[in-house]
Amino acid sequence: MQFDAAWRYDSPGGLPRVVVNEFNSLVGIIASQGTSRKRILEHFKSYFSNSYGSTASTSSDVSWAESDLYTAMVAAGENAPLFIDAFYEACEALRGDPAIGLPDVARMNRILAEHNAGYEIQPPHIVAVGVHKPIPVPERYESLNAKAQQIINESFRQSEQLLAEGRPRQAVQEILWLMESVMTAFRGLGTGDATVEEKYFNKIAGELKRNQKGSMLEQVLTWLGALHGYLSSPTGGGIRHGADLKFDISIGPADGRLYCNLIRSYVTFLMSEHERLSRNSGNRN
Repeated sequence: MQFDAAWRYDSPGGLPRVVVNEFNSLVGIIASQGTSRKRILEHFKSYFSNSYGSTASTSSDVSWAESDLYTAMVAAGENAPLFIDAFYEACEALRGDPAIGLPDVARMNRILAEHNAGYEIQPPHIVAVGVHKPIPVPERYESLNAKAQQIINESFRQSEQLLAEGRPRQAVQEILWLMESVMTAFRGLGTGDATVEEKYFNKIAGELKRNQKGSMLEQVLTWLGALHGYLSSPTGGGIRHGADLKFDISIGPADGRLYCNLIRSYVTFLMSEHERLSRNSGNRN
């Protein structure tokens, strides 16, 4: 795989032992499918040993092969990119064997993301993702019932998982759906002298803007509408109405993180406004 060459000689940091253990468990599952468990264990041992400049010797039996492999994995884990590279390349070398089912990149990235390993596989690259933190959001919104809060929290979680799996388009689709859903929470709320009656995102946004002239809410809805329109357009993000295949509308990891963080911040602001308007109108949803 491709990554910063300096990482090969000066480790940018190791992996948490729990990550090493989870990848070791994956090797065990892979080895259970082959005609020779020991052969698969020796295969992975050679890749991990080579990652830190060592030469793997053949173990005397399966038990020692398992132990020696784990020792090599722990040593390789002192340099996270080299460990990830060793596991990925060892799997790729086995993909020609139809008898062995192998974990895909999404599964590998999920382990790395769940334990904040700081790296992500974006074939053919390994990239550092420690600086890409999701914008924090409140765990609870007082103006929403438990079911609505569960939906919101699950959508936030799902979008982050999709980003971690290297699926930025799906991540943006998920959180854009959440933004549209959150807007429906305003239906029936009093906004000054009027009550929100519309049912759909754009209509509700327009009604709120008319009833909240001169407020920050009006300005945010203007920005939000522009983002929503761009992401919906076939020649923009191509998220909601299909993509124009004549244009390069691919959403990369950095684009996906930007859109997701923008929408997270907008959703958080909208829910704070929902609480404010709920208090003013005496409504509790």
